[in-house]
Amino acid sequence: MSLPTLFVSHGSPMEALDAGAAGEAWRALGQALPTPAAIVMVSAHFDTRIPVFGNAKRPATVHDFHGFPEALYRLDYPAPGAPALADQLAQGLRDQGWEAETGEQGLDHGAWVPLRYLYPDARIPVVPLSMSAARGPEYHFALGQALTRVLPADTLLIGSGSLTHNLGDFRRGGDESPGYVRNFQQWIQGRLRERDLEALLDYRRQAPGARQAHPTDEHLLPLFVALGAADPQGSFQVHHDGIAHRILAMDLYGFSRH
Repeated sequence: MSLPTLFVSHGSPMEALDAGAAGEAWRALGQALPTPAAIVMVSAHFDTRIPVFGNAKRPATVHDFHGFPEALYRLDYPAPGAPALADQLAQGLRDQGWEAETGEQGLDHGAWVPLRYLYPDARIPVVPLSMSAARGPEYHFALGQALTRVLPADTLLIGSGSLTHNLGDFRRGGDESPGYVRNFQQWIQGRLRERDLEALLDYRRQAPGARQAHPTDEHLLPLFVALGAADPQGSFQVHHDGIAHRILAMDLYGFSRH
């Protein structure tokens, strides 16, 4: 039986120090799943023109943020890489007509922050996989479809982004979560339960508050990779859907694979 594919909302880098309820959900899911042989991690913070699989033997922990407490910069996630798997997956995409490459790539905070909770011992090999912010949901859904054809059943695919991501609203502050956060969250969950792929791929026009929830696409695109790699007739689970920092819907989803 294959492992599921996951979509995780990684939140702020501060989640690395205390992720609250989201961290508890990450930890519980990591304990509940069968232990994967490897992890392929698609992060909204690894952006390239074509798919690039990280093939470092020991991916660096990348602190790709500024102005945070010093304690964050001392954190390390020393997971091994899986160069042979990276090469295999890149070739598997090329065999399907995709351009794909391998290259040295560390783990950005979209990768290592949730992994610190999901797999705190950092023993499972991790292959970072890039997304392309210049391309839309259809491209990333197709990438997931291509990837699942060559992804070993014992390898866990995780798309890491954010179900809502408006940093302008984050910086403006305030006491209450804007209404669009829950409205967008409920719409996405509803379309996923109904398997309404047409609406999901057209979310920017159809979802309530879509342009407020995502002024730009990149933090939702990993969801479409996870969804493309899933069994279209399989199960969908919401493992967590709390709100952090007023504007970040911290949804954690699981999709069954073939």
